[in-house]
Amino acid sequence: MPGPQQRGPRRPLSVRGSRPAARLGGNSRLRIGIGRVLLIGALVVAGVKLVQVQGLQAQELSLQAQKQRTTPIDIPAERGSILDRNGNQLAFSIEVRALYILPQRARKNWDDAHKKDDKKYPGTYEDRAREMAKFISSTLGPEVNGEKTDEETVYQQLVKDISYEVLVSEAEPAKAAKIVTKYPAEIGSEYRSKRIYPNGDLASNIIGAANWRQEEKPPTVQGILGLENAQDNVLAGRTGRRVVDTMSGDDTLVIPNTERELVKPQPGKSLELTIDIDTQYAVQKMVSDYTRKSGAKNGSAVVLDSRTGEIVAMANDKTYDPTDFGQASEDQKRNTAVAYSFEPGSVNKIVTAAAAVEYGLFKSDDVLSVPGSIKVADRTIKDAWNHGTVPMSFTGVFAKSSNVGTLIAAQEVGKERYAEMLQKFGLGRRTNSGVPAEEAGQVPPLNQWSGSTFGNLPIGQGLSMTLLQMTGMYQAIANDGLRIPPRLVRAEIGEAGARSEKQRPDGVRVVSPETAKTVRDMFRSTTQSDPRDMNQNGTGKQAALPGYQIAGKTGTAQQIDQNCKCYSQSQYWITFAGILPADNPRYVVGIMLDAPTGTPFSGSAAPLFHDIATYLTQRFQVPMSAEQTPFVQLQM
Repeated sequence: MPGPQQRGPRRPLSVRGSRPAARLGGNSRLRIGIGRVLLIGALVVAGVKLVQVQGLQAQELSLQAQKQRTTPIDIPAERGSILDRNGNQLAFSIEVRALYILPQRARKNWDDAHKKDDKKYPGTYEDRAREMAKFISSTLGPEVNGEKTDEETVYQQLVKDISYEVLVSEAEPAKAAKIVTKYPAEIGSEYRSKRIYPNGDLASNIIGAANWRQEEKPPTVQGILGLENAQDNVLAGRTGRRVVDTMSGDDTLVIPNTERELVKPQPGKSLELTIDIDTQYAVQKMVSDYTRKSGAKNGSAVVLDSRTGEIVAMANDKTYDPTDFGQASEDQKRNTAVAYSFEPGSVNKIVTAAAAVEYGLFKSDDVLSVPGSIKVADRTIKDAWNHGTVPMSFTGVFAKSSNVGTLIAAQEVGKERYAEMLQKFGLGRRTNSGVPAEEAGQVPPLNQWSGSTFGNLPIGQGLSMTLLQMTGMYQAIANDGLRIPPRLVRAEIGEAGARSEKQRPDGVRVVSPETAKTVRDMFRSTTQSDPRDMNQNGTGKQAALPGYQIAGKTGTAQQIDQNCKCYSQSQYWITFAGILPADNPRYVVGIMLDAPTGTPFSGSAAPLFHDIATYLTQRFQVPMSAEQTPFVQLQM
């Protein structure tokens, strides 16, 4: 029998079987040879091209690269707004567009296109410029925010023999888009932002000013003055980035319509202030009018919420247009309420009153024997009116503003306790209110007092303070002895309205609630008026407001005569500080007039307080006092 049939080897698991060895070897050599020839040929071609690029065409390609390159450009963020306490806008930004052209490039491109196809690109570049100028002017109008955009002006810009020309800086985005869409090869549009101050000069000494700064990297709206400058990092936001093509090796010459790869910027935060826009307007107008009527060099007023220390209004007689701040004088730009220190005069007598009551040295109805003058070291101090020794109630000493009576009480308090009380009232250091350019004022250290220093300080001479500090002293008494440092910024508002409330400053205990009430009650007599007996009149009767108890204090401080370096007999600071209402305090008002002279309104700021207080009661519907201010015997 034949044996089992032998099977050949199993075919590998592949699509194609192996070929005989001899045949494989022949084809392989042929293919390798052809491949080598092709590879060598490719290398030769590449080498020739490399020589051509690096040698023969290097200069031409370099020039082309220089004419156009990709450049990253930062994009400014949208600037945050500044709002009043009710959300009314005090400052905000709008988008505008700068329209520009690269005139030399535009001319060359048109001439080249005309040579290639004079039917599609008819006429000269001047003809094209005339057409563009007519359309641009008809779209924008003859003027945009002071920039001329009439047809002839625009035409002259388009035909200039320069590399870059801005046609208009603040075009409306929709109008700019219409122009760029019609002339995309010639006209470019550049983002810009414009700061708007809808209320003109209202609170400009506080808000400050910001404008577009083309020289910044990146160009952006930058705060220059006031809060716009002090809070610039908060308002400015975070820049984004775009990529553009630029011309002629100059990264500032952007080829129109080459923007791409946009990274969105992060908008800045808005600031909500404690200011009430309506109160600010009313107080600013009243301060301006009264300063003019009194003949004063400067005038300011501050309104504080007595419970929170928030600045409801801060007004100066001089302001400026924040959109044209370059034309403003230094006096107009200065916020006198915080950037100007002065000697307060008798308004400062509240320190002596508070200390004397707090330390149990006097009661409001105690009677003092007050002579016509008192000697402190080498200095003799008199009252503002001539009198012999008269009996005055402790309340009467302050209501009638007796320098002598105040110094008698201050000597009982003593230097050390008096100096400590000045510190508790916050004098000699900044309030850290958030208002820019705030001064600290000056209080001489106790170890530097001369013999007569304690004859000056209690009557408001020999130390200086800002109006905000002065008003803050009375806020402490209005708030039951707890001084709340004033503040201007209430909150920061981020994207989608995310609100971050600013932490309220800690209060400083100045005197006890009982002392504060006693002092408030005593200082109500400043506005007392008795037509039958002038000796019972307070110095600030013009501040009285029917239906409301008013506690306050007048002040008159001699200024320094620069000729003799001595106190002037004709130049004064006139001050007033008042609490409304005294029986249930809501607001504190401080007023300063710098050297008023020559008019019936020059002698007192009490009438201005009356006007401001009247407005506050109406604006905020302040309830009337439960009872009238009781009559107090001031002089026996």
